[in-house]
Amino acid sequence: MSLSRRKLLRLAAGAVSLSASSRDAWSQAYPNRPVRLIVGFPPGGNADLMTRLIGQWLSERLGQPFVVENRPGAGTNLATEAVVRALPDGYTLLVATDANAINATFYKNLNFNFIRDIVPVAGIVRTPSVLLVHPSFPASTVPELIAYAKAHPGKINMGSGGIGIASHLQGEMFKMMAGIDMVHVPYRGGAPALADLLAGAVQVLFVPVGGAIDHIRAGKLRALAVTTAVRAHALPDVPAMADFLPGYESSVWGGIGAPKGTSAEIVDKLNREINAGLADPKIKARFADLGSIVLPGSPTDFSRLIVEETEKLAKVVAFSGATAD
Repeated sequence: MSLSRRKLLRLAAGAVSLSASSRDAWSQAYPNRPVRLIVGFPPGGNADLMTRLIGQWLSERLGQPFVVENRPGAGTNLATEAVVRALPDGYTLLVATDANAINATFYKNLNFNFIRDIVPVAGIVRTPSVLLVHPSFPASTVPELIAYAKAHPGKINMGSGGIGIASHLQGEMFKMMAGIDMVHVPYRGGAPALADLLAGAVQVLFVPVGGAIDHIRAGKLRALAVTTAVRAHALPDVPAMADFLPGYESSVWGGIGAPKGTSAEIVDKLNREINAGLADPKIKARFADLGSIVLPGSPTDFSRLIVEETEKLAKVVAFSGATAD
C-alpha cells in the first residue's frame, strides 16, 4: 500500500476529528471497569514490559485495573485488528508500535488502515538500537564498515530478528543510505540472531540498546553507532549514525492508541495520565534501565510521529523488496 504524505496527514487529522466529535456520556466517569491493553507481542519483550509499567501507573492513578493482554501474531496485525473492531468506549486500547508503521507497506492486503482506524492517544517511549559487529570483524567505525562493504560487496552477513521488523529495516536503511550491499540473514526472533552474532556466524546486527548493553560492556560485541539522531544516554561513548550518514534516524517506539470514534474526553484523560507517568522520576529511571527514552506529548504529537514513521519506513520497505504477501 503506497500512501502520499498529504493523504497520510489527512487520514490522521480525520481520526482526531472523529474522536473529538464522538462525545459519549460515560466518558465523564471513565474508567468504571477494567481496561484491556492489547499487545501484539509475547510476554517478556520490550513492548510488553513498557505496557506493564505504564499499565500499573494507570491502574493506580485511575482506580481500575489496566489489564495487559498479549495477542501476538501476523506481525502485530491480529492485535491491531482486534482493537480496530472493538467498541470505541476506551476499554480496549492498542499498544501501538513501529511495527504498525512498517506493516502499512509490508502487508499489502490488511483489513484495516492503521492511520485511519486508530486514534493516537499518547507516545510512551523511544528505544534506540545499536549497530553491532563481532569483535573479529575488521572494522571499528562506521566509515570502516562502509569501506569494507564496498570493497567486499555481498560478503557481509547482516542478521535480523526477522523479515520486515525493526532490526531488518534498520539494516536496510543503513544499506540504502550508505550505498552498500550486505546479505540479509533473518532469524526467528532477536535472541537467536544475537546468539549467532556472538558466535561469529553473522558479522553485523542492529539490536535495541537494552538487549545488547551487557555484551558491549563485556567486550563480547563492538558497538559502532546508535540509530538515534543523537547519542544515547545508555552508551554515551558510542556515536550516532547520523554523524556519518546525515538524516539517518530509526527507533523502536511505542505508545497507546484507541479505536476510531473514541471520545476526545477519554483520549485527553488517558494522555494526561500517561504524560504524568512519564514525568515520574521512578518510571523514567525504569525506562532508562531498559535503554528507552520517554516520549511525552499530545495526541497530535503522537499522530505526527506515526505519519512520519509510516512515510519514512515505506521507502525502506520498498528498497528492501520485502513483503509479507
